[in-house]
Amino acid sequence: MGRPLFRPVQRARAHQGFCHNQRVSESTSAPKKALITGITGQDGSYLAELLLSKGYEVHGLIRRSSSFSTGRIDHLYRDPHLGETRLHLHYGDLSDSSSLIHTLNRLRPDEVYNLGAQSHVKVSFDMPEFTADTTGMGNLRLLEAIRCAEWPMRFYQAGSSEMFGKVAETPQRETTPFYPRSPYGVSKVFAHWMTVQYREAHGLFAVNGILFNHESPRRGPTFVTRKVTRGLGAILAGRERKLYLGNLDARRDWGYAPEYVEAMWLMLQAPEPEDYVIATGEMHTVREFVEAVFGLVGLDWNEYVVIDPAYFRPTEVDQLCGDPSKAAEKLGWRPRTRFTDLVRIMVEADLADAGLDPSKFVKPAAAEIGA
Repeated sequence: MGRPLFRPVQRARAHQGFCHNQRVSESTSAPKKALITGITGQDGSYLAELLLSKGYEVHGLIRRSSSFSTGRIDHLYRDPHLGETRLHLHYGDLSDSSSLIHTLNRLRPDEVYNLGAQSHVKVSFDMPEFTADTTGMGNLRLLEAIRCAEWPMRFYQAGSSEMFGKVAETPQRETTPFYPRSPYGVSKVFAHWMTVQYREAHGLFAVNGILFNHESPRRGPTFVTRKVTRGLGAILAGRERKLYLGNLDARRDWGYAPEYVEAMWLMLQAPEPEDYVIATGEMHTVREFVEAVFGLVGLDWNEYVVIDPAYFRPTEVDQLCGDPSKAAEKLGWRPRTRFTDLVRIMVEADLADAGLDPSKFVKPAAAEIGA
């Protein structure tokens, strides 16, 4: 009850007489059109919001499921029967070339953002073939469909700091060699180099965004940051007594997801296709994140956190820290949300989700600074 009724856009006849190498947005007054894979995820939902705010017509590819998975974009969705709808959802899958080809040819988008993937690193060890098929081969299927299209598109591939893995240098930049340490990281490296290959061999406007960890209240609940903030909410609400975590010594570069999707868009507005590292340049351990989360409500995390070896990866990535100077110089992109502010945003959201009033538990910002 209360969930918007999702009706996938039905297959329509492709436009006839479309001139080769002529962009729809340049030949008519129609808004620019974007296709997003992974639109129901954290990044996809924020990117959809951003593009809609810029006047785009946004199309999202979603997988068929017997249950709803559109919670992050329900507030954006409007029944197409009501008219003036600029967000449309289509059934498709990165493992199915035919659905990708048909969707592209029906929509003729100006921009394609490939955010879809099996994106959980730990799960990729248990499902390496599925991860490689969706995260790696899914990228290749999209690139090949774009190469064969009769109109130009700009393509964004969502890379990952996990590609650096066992890092060769710190901080990591666009020229740092890759050394992935998981099936997920290996799949992303494949997708990265395929994007470069299609750009250089076929002249596609195709870019890689090498995004370091970026979080928000929309982050999946199995990712460590959300696991910690949701766990705190469950403990304060009396539903849980302990929080079980893995490696607390891993160091990561954490930013705020809504800012990172701005960088994705900026890459496709640039005059030339290039690859960019998007990061804060600041590194913290998982332990520091946990300490900051529990410290906001005046609790000692040591009394609630239990280490469970089951959450350790077979091959760990010890540290990741990005150098976003190229993005700052060429795109004008810079992170704006500090680590402490990110923690506060996520804690307040998850306490509210737990049915609690954050103002009764979270220290005021001034008190935090003076502590």
